[in-house]
Amino acid sequence: MVENVEKSSALFEQIEKMVEWLACFGRSERNGVTRLLYTKDWQQAQQGVEGYMKGIGLCTYYDDVGNLYGRLPGTNQNSNVILTGSHIDTVRDGGKYDGAYGIIAGIIALQYLFKQYGSPKKTIEVVSLCEEEGSRFPVTYWGSSNITGVKKLADINDIKDSEGISFVKAMNEAGFGHGHHCPPKRNDLECFIEMHIEQGIVLEKEAKTIGVVSHIVGQQRYTITVEGESNHAGTTPMGLRKDAMYAAAEMIQTLIEKGKNTSPELVVTVGQIIVEPNVSNVIPRKAIFSLDIRHSEEEVLKLFCHETFQELEFISLKHQTCISINNWMDETPVKMCETLNELSETILMKDNIPYKKMTSGAGHDSQIFGQSIPTLLLFVPSQNGISHSPLEFTRTEDLEEGIKTLIKVLYELAY
Repeated sequence: MVENVEKSSALFEQIEKMVEWLACFGRSERNGVTRLLYTKDWQQAQQGVEGYMKGIGLCTYYDDVGNLYGRLPGTNQNSNVILTGSHIDTVRDGGKYDGAYGIIAGIIALQYLFKQYGSPKKTIEVVSLCEEEGSRFPVTYWGSSNITGVKKLADINDIKDSEGISFVKAMNEAGFGHGHHCPPKRNDLECFIEMHIEQGIVLEKEAKTIGVVSHIVGQQRYTITVEGESNHAGTTPMGLRKDAMYAAAEMIQTLIEKGKNTSPELVVTVGQIIVEPNVSNVIPRKAIFSLDIRHSEEEVLKLFCHETFQELEFISLKHQTCISINNWMDETPVKMCETLNELSETILMKDNIPYKKMTSGAGHDSQIFGQSIPTLLLFVPSQNGISHSPLEFTRTEDLEEGIKTLIKVLYELAY
């Protein structure tokens, strides 16, 4: 077992400085961060991280979609690579910890391990993944999906951003997609370890320092369209209306109430609604609303959707409207590696660090890696559960405990 990593003012200050330094790339007027895939701010951030990696002695390289690696070579040339890290991109006007913390944690951990123990037996790499959020283009997990082979360059040929700039053009102008760098697909990874802020309030409310994630929830996302008939608001009797808004309102109420009564872990969200013609004195002819459903068990998701959509069909018929349900996201729940989780729990118990075994309600790159290689996802608390916001905050003390845990996990795996 690695020697106890004592609290030190130097480590504390290094974490604080790195968080603020990385947040400078794409800092917004509201003191948030906007760092979208292949933009100038994104390029400068990757180049800055590359320079930092080189400065502490790591061997750096990019792959052909823009993932950046810092490599600490192992003495066993035949071993597979232990990979840690997270994503460099952000949502628009997001926080300075989401994604960035996992990269910073990996860099600091490798720097500490090499300084204290020299070269590992197995090669360790920290990755600054090019994209996870889907904030610029309608594509998510572009970095990890290329590494695992889930996606490839051909998948983005016809995709453009909101300004009409093609994915391919943006990638090429940033210096990638030309074949000048190594192919992104990896076949040499032993495992992936991701440190991340929780982006929820559970750890803070329960006074836990570390979250050990057992599952990342599955997600079903839909666009539901209800079509009725427009007519005069004053001359059409209530019993003769085909009111798409009224039908949609009953459907939304049914979805939320059924979600509350199905399972404590099930979450159901209707976050967007569009009404046509959207005029105060006209009965709506069309209502379109979003539906986001998440749970850690696939069977619960499937059963909820099957039963509830039958009820929505009945409601539509009752209101003399038509309903169409478009499923545009179908991500199955992903289980994290039990062996890696047990290793983490052993370390945390030995150090008397309060932790919680938990599921992740948000998607992460670990969700992609976890489908093909052993994966560990560890959380540190988020103050007030706020994330994707300039108000996103995690105490440096908690960031430090997360990094110390990462150091010990990497030591056990690689030394």
